[in-house]
Amino acid sequence: MADPKGFLTTGREVAKTRPVEERVRDWNEVYVPGSLLPIISKQAGRCMDCGIPFCHNGCPLGNLIPEWNDYAYREDWTAASERLHATNNFPEFTGRLCPAPCESACVLGINQPPVTIKNVEVTIIDKAWDNGDVTPQPPERLSGKTVAVIGSGPAGLAAAQQLTRAGHTVAVYERADRIGGLLRYGIPEFKMEKRHINRRIEQMRAEGTKFRTEVEIGRDIDAAKLRKRYDAVVIAAGATTSRDLKVPGRELNGIHFAMEYLPLANKVQEGDLTVAPITAEGKHVVVIGGGDTGADCVGTAHRQGAKSVTQLEIMGKPGDERNPNQPWPTFPMLYKVTSAHEEGGERLYSVSTTHFEGDEDGNVQWLHLVEVEFKDGRPEPKPGTERKIPAQLVTLAMGFTGTDQENGLVSQFGLELDARGNIARDADFATNVPGVYVAGDAGRGQSLIVWAIAEGRSAARGVDRYLAGASALPAPIKPTDRALTV
Repeated sequence: MADPKGFLTTGREVAKTRPVEERVRDWNEVYVPGSLLPIISKQAGRCMDCGIPFCHNGCPLGNLIPEWNDYAYREDWTAASERLHATNNFPEFTGRLCPAPCESACVLGINQPPVTIKNVEVTIIDKAWDNGDVTPQPPERLSGKTVAVIGSGPAGLAAAQQLTRAGHTVAVYERADRIGGLLRYGIPEFKMEKRHINRRIEQMRAEGTKFRTEVEIGRDIDAAKLRKRYDAVVIAAGATTSRDLKVPGRELNGIHFAMEYLPLANKVQEGDLTVAPITAEGKHVVVIGGGDTGADCVGTAHRQGAKSVTQLEIMGKPGDERNPNQPWPTFPMLYKVTSAHEEGGERLYSVSTTHFEGDEDGNVQWLHLVEVEFKDGRPEPKPGTERKIPAQLVTLAMGFTGTDQENGLVSQFGLELDARGNIARDADFATNVPGVYVAGDAGRGQSLIVWAIAEGRSAARGVDRYLAGASALPAPIKPTDRALTV
């Protein structure tokens, strides 16, 4: 155990963010560099070394949190990194982007602020990179088997790394011009600088993984032909079909899906563009959707110089404390203030868009909304609450409905879908097509990065067993496992 009295003597302290007026003028990560290191060992010492560590239940990866907390408390960063990597291929991704369901399940969190597990995690991995503890792990021998991985998001990368290390020859196919999936083009630079992806890709290249960019399976290569070329295929194409808003005026210029808007800002940071073709500069911006993608749009609009930013959410405003029907250790719906929200803008809850209004040139100018209340689980408009707000750029961040079926991937493979429109799979993550597996949002539906990595690791075990007859690779979850919620 780290500090037997740490949870009694040390209060919770989190990473410091840079001043708002400074950070909105650049695209660097919002946190003060190095601010965690002076405090993180004591924070790790707050871990209670519980008899039953429920943080394990909150995390689908089964992260060995009490173990690496102990090593972080003792500042044994090499041992902490080894324990961290034992269950997670990319802790620098989850340490920055995961909403930390492990902290919601922390036993200390029953009656005190929980351990800053996410901050400890990111400190360990950053120290590991600084100390040279993250090195390529190529296989000792090759199996002679080949695997194609479709998609280079966290699920695809995790599956590819696991299978490469198991000795198989793996090629990752990505339809975008760079590797990373939504990590690359869906997550703004201020949440995770892309250098973190780049050095992981270099590690994977050194291990033997091959990468093929600007190749879309279904359009550029027939899926059936790809299946004949490889001994096995892992589909990790994500759930990239955006949920649309079918109201009058949707066709007006200036209304875009979040995933049309966010990648362009990232391409500017990559140096591909001087100015984003879709920009918030000087405009009244409205973001429809109250989740993390919506917050990403808010922060991006601030940095592009928006005149105003308003975020709309159809649900009511969550509370600051756990609702009684969301008890520990479940993941509660709480009022969340992200770094983007700290930077300004207005948030409206319990409202629904009725229609858009444009100018004579077909450009959106106003968004009409109405307040709603839920009856029998459905939103009902409240009479007399209609109003309009200025909107010259609208981003739709209402989630995703499933994997892309327009590119031919599903039909060319002949894949079966489940009742939700996801690619169906069995207990080994295998589809109805022999040798074809599915991992991540393509099979689970829209989910969290930590679930995507867990899916990739688990699907890799299924593929390895298919190719080799047995597998020593870990499988942290089953396809039917779900988050610890009510």
